[in-house]
Amino acid sequence: MEQPIHSQMACNKAIMAVHDAMYVLGGKWKISIIASLLFGKKRYSDILKDVNGISGKMLSRELKEMEVNKLIKRTVISTQPVSVMYELTPYGETVQPVITILAQWGITHRNEVIREI
Repeated sequence: MEQPIHSQMACNKAIMAVHDAMYVLGGKWKISIIASLLFGKKRYSDILKDVNGISGKMLSRELKEMEVNKLIKRTVISTQPVSVMYELTPYGETVQPVITILAQWGITHRNEVIREI
């Protein structure tokens, strides 16, 4: 049975929206970096400690991409030595419900896999 054209258009639109979101949030580290920054402003070294397994080079790259996509704000503080703080922008904070749902699903999934062992 053929689907109505409007259903196919809705499906294509939904897939495109997911693609757009994954383009910005995809990869191994961005969600973890955002989750870290949901707890407040942090220095580079604090984020590096929070995100287990990320290299310094990769963290720098991810932070730059996230700044371009308006998810985070980078503030240089003129102390001696100079400090740099990272924080979520108001737009970046809109990802919080997505992360909460992912975390809840992750807990459920871990419990499901452990139960099977």
